[in-house]
Amino acid sequence: MKSGRLFAFIIIILLFQSCRNTPEPAALFRILENEYENGNFQEIPLLLDSLRTRFPNEEGLISMADSLMQISERIKLDFSLTEDQFIQRIEAYRIPVNDSILRVWDSKKWTEWRLIDGQKRYYRRAASNLRLLRMFYENRDAEKSPDPEDIATLRHTEGIIAASEKTRDPVCPVSMTINYTIRVNPDVVPEGETIRCWMPWPRTDHLRQQKIEFLSASGKDFIFSPDSMIHKSVYMEQKARRGSPAVFSVSLRYESSGQFINPERLKPEPYNKESSLYRKYTREEPPQIRFSEGVKKLADSLAAPDTGPFETARLFYMWFKENIPWTGALEYSTMADMPAYVLENMRGDCGMQTLLYISMLRYRGIPARWQSGWTVFPDHENLHDWSEIYFEGTGWIPSDITYDLQASKDKTVREFFISGIDSYRLILNNGISGRLYPEKIHLRSEPYDFQRGEVEWKGGNLYFDKWDYEISIEYGK
Repeated sequence: MKSGRLFAFIIIILLFQSCRNTPEPAALFRILENEYENGNFQEIPLLLDSLRTRFPNEEGLISMADSLMQISERIKLDFSLTEDQFIQRIEAYRIPVNDSILRVWDSKKWTEWRLIDGQKRYYRRAASNLRLLRMFYENRDAEKSPDPEDIATLRHTEGIIAASEKTRDPVCPVSMTINYTIRVNPDVVPEGETIRCWMPWPRTDHLRQQKIEFLSASGKDFIFSPDSMIHKSVYMEQKARRGSPAVFSVSLRYESSGQFINPERLKPEPYNKESSLYRKYTREEPPQIRFSEGVKKLADSLAAPDTGPFETARLFYMWFKENIPWTGALEYSTMADMPAYVLENMRGDCGMQTLLYISMLRYRGIPARWQSGWTVFPDHENLHDWSEIYFEGTGWIPSDITYDLQASKDKTVREFFISGIDSYRLILNNGISGRLYPEKIHLRSEPYDFQRGEVEWKGGNLYFDKWDYEISIEYGK
């Protein structure tokens, strides 16, 4: 037996002796939880085994312990680089590095690493994130060459603004055909067992997304989730075959439109604070939308109590542009409080920033909700999260906190994404942490969002390392 495992057994015995009034299963779970918090992940399977063997009726504790074990495995996948591997990737970017520079980066929280089973492990995207942070903090005033994607977005949004002069409705529709595929690795599920798969499907209850047409699917039997579900999906099943990947695919056609509400013509009425909409979208949704002291302090420092709702949102938005660079994110399932992470580390991806933005707005009594899916600009399709803000007398308007201010001297164009959105979106979700349809049995790979899909079998969840996904898009069809 390894010395670490022997040590764990000794700790269990000592804890039981010193906590005679504490139920043994709860004490054992606390030990497992402590090992998880300290990054001693190799001890967790042993402790989980002990919990299952000694207390088989403690299904709740066993389930929580099993979840912690799965999350620890996900963390190990995220933090997969040794220091030498991290340095090699940094050097590939032609960034000078030595021990002294590493210490400076650590002090600034520009690197991301953690101790796992006694070894220092870096986040798999730590090098590319460091490059982004250096560009944001050290080169933000440097003259930049025009980016073709930014220029295309600028021209597109100028068209949306022009088309929105006399309407608040969606404008500038774009037709697209989406082909989406999930490919499960061979032999991760025993032959003959049923693989359950949930794939993304466009919401059919939003004005910016219309003319949704099913074209084909890999199987004959599939189930669309109802519009009442937070996450929109299409569900399919397939039997596993030895030596072969399980392939799920779906094709669809739809039309997506942009929208812009000119702030100069936005005159919000007083909120009806007794309405169900107001109560729902100004409340906390722990753990990812909550009014922590950090959220309250930041929101109150940026906008006075009597600041109007749009100007409050604008002040929040401008603070993000000045202070929070976009960086690649850890898997959401491993993060207990994403807004707190953004505040502590002063960075985050689209979803992390959006959750902080929504938390700040709701705390200030401004209804805000999550929306997410994909951004589908030609050749730049990617997972993406954004938000919508409700203004009494106007309704819901889009607001994308991670899209930059645009390179324009025209304020309306420059600040487009505070109250506008482009036409290249695939909307899948109108909230976070919803149930899937049909119900998923095991712990989800992504418990808050739904963009890539989910896969499981009766023996457990299939995490992202067990399958991959692919999206292809044809425009104007």
